[in-house]
Amino acid sequence: MDQQTALVAQPEPCLEGNWQSLPAMMLGLAARWPDRVLARYWRGDSWRALRWGDFAIQVAQVAEGLRRLGVMPGDRVLLVSDNRPEFLIADNAIMAIGAITVPTYITNTVADHAHVLVDCGARVALVADGAIENAVVLAASRVDGLDAVVNMEFNPGTLARKAPEGARPAEMVEAHRRVGQHLFWEALLVPDADPAMLMAEVEHIPEGRLACLIYTSGTGGAPKGVMLPHRALLSNAAGATPLLRRLDLEGERYLSFLPMSHSYEHTVGGFILPMMGMEIVFSRGAERLLAEMAEFKPAIITAVPRLFEVMRARIEAQVAKQPPLRQKLYHRAVALGLRKLDGPPLGLLDRAQDWALDRLVRARTRERFGGNLRGFISGGARLDPDLSGFFLALGLPVIQGYGQSEAGPVVSVNLPWSNDRRTVGLPLPGVQARIAEDGELLLRGGLVMDGYWNNPEATAASLRDGWLHTGDVGRIDEAGRISITDRKRDFIKLVGGDMVAPAKLEALLMADPAIAQAIVAGEGQPGILALVVPADGMAEKVEAAVKAVNAKLSPIERIRRWQALDEPFTIENGLLTASMKVKRRAVVERHAELLSALQK
Repeated sequence: MDQQTALVAQPEPCLEGNWQSLPAMMLGLAARWPDRVLARYWRGDSWRALRWGDFAIQVAQVAEGLRRLGVMPGDRVLLVSDNRPEFLIADNAIMAIGAITVPTYITNTVADHAHVLVDCGARVALVADGAIENAVVLAASRVDGLDAVVNMEFNPGTLARKAPEGARPAEMVEAHRRVGQHLFWEALLVPDADPAMLMAEVEHIPEGRLACLIYTSGTGGAPKGVMLPHRALLSNAAGATPLLRRLDLEGERYLSFLPMSHSYEHTVGGFILPMMGMEIVFSRGAERLLAEMAEFKPAIITAVPRLFEVMRARIEAQVAKQPPLRQKLYHRAVALGLRKLDGPPLGLLDRAQDWALDRLVRARTRERFGGNLRGFISGGARLDPDLSGFFLALGLPVIQGYGQSEAGPVVSVNLPWSNDRRTVGLPLPGVQARIAEDGELLLRGGLVMDGYWNNPEATAASLRDGWLHTGDVGRIDEAGRISITDRKRDFIKLVGGDMVAPAKLEALLMADPAIAQAIVAGEGQPGILALVVPADGMAEKVEAAVKAVNAKLSPIERIRRWQALDEPFTIENGLLTASMKVKRRAVVERHAELLSALQK
């Protein structure tokens, strides 16, 4: 295929219900399935269920509660929560009254929350618990940014009131005083709210109205608000529907693990899979994931590459403890599984062995993951083909997709019946993709964002002539599958899918007197690495400098390992531009072996 030719997928598909907005879809489904379980969640000491009918009632109650707080159409509402039913309810209630959801991570620092509050102008925040409330309130007090905060906990006596690190007690008291209203979830539930009236109202929400702002890293390290209208997420849903139907998912369970503040989980876990009739099970965390797989037998799980790495390490550690014969059977099962994937074809004896090993080895592995998986979907970052091959060889349906917050976010995906693990699959129906002259992947379709909030310059750079410039370098093969080969932008994408802006970290490092120059790396790795050039006579103080910088960063941004260099970056050695800027890529290439050693 000519790399400059647009790859046109199927024509823009339509949803079955012809919904124009997300709450119209979700409330419409609630009317269709009032007694069906929408979500299961852990509360107290047991699993509980939220039915679709109760979901619709609570959406109407919270919508009315938000109105009484003064939330108007177009207002932005901060939503800072872990995965729980209240997130789904609040998200839909905000959108149902024409306001805009701003979901952000519970791991954000006070500075992160402050930036988002200033940028989006939210005056109301919904938070998961007391500790998160403290961080958000402290951020708001520093930027004069909140009129009301709603805590999703029901019992004030059980609140974790841990203050953010470094916050003084007096400062916290003053911060809480400056917020006009402090409410708990129950106070937001207006008992006489009418779901039927809200349903009639949401049917008139236009598909072009802004639904949510998803914050992602900006070129200078400051997060940018991706403006996603209802159209973008509904386009994702329409494109995924014909593919997901082949998996026969209605009535099956989806184990929700990734944070719902992430654009992928927000769209797929919050809307698309429920739309397919799946029941959401909100995981209690990574340490309980395998037990929950065995208990709930999910048909779909989504994860990031880092989780696959952890699971492979655990499996191999357990195999190493087995008797020699079992170890031999396991390794043979993996070897034959890889041959089935990559060739050469199995002979008669090998096929017989493979049949037996499928029952002796692979069946037990599948059972550990619930025994019912139709798709174990990896997203957020590149999944190494060797890693996915390991799980496929053991009979687990690992498939990789590709997306961006700026595109709803799902762009392409492999499928169990058409799985090329060395690519990120075919574009969804309704998505057009092409490769620009410089190798950048460009996208067009209903899934594309409206732009970046309050950032016309960044919008103009990313949206040109109707095409979204992804910042990813890739190619499209003869079959139409997309491969991502590099990142045009400088952002570092960790193995967990988190994006880290290196300029911010490098500026902080070089702001310390002990460090003269610094670059950070870590693309596709579990954490950030740093190479630093100590200032004259300050080598012994570099360790303390790195610790001081880490104290200012969120956990994802923190520098895991670092190494001091003897040779500075200069124009003469090719590591510094004429304008005295460090050539990050050149430094990384020059010190590739050293960085590789740091990763171990």
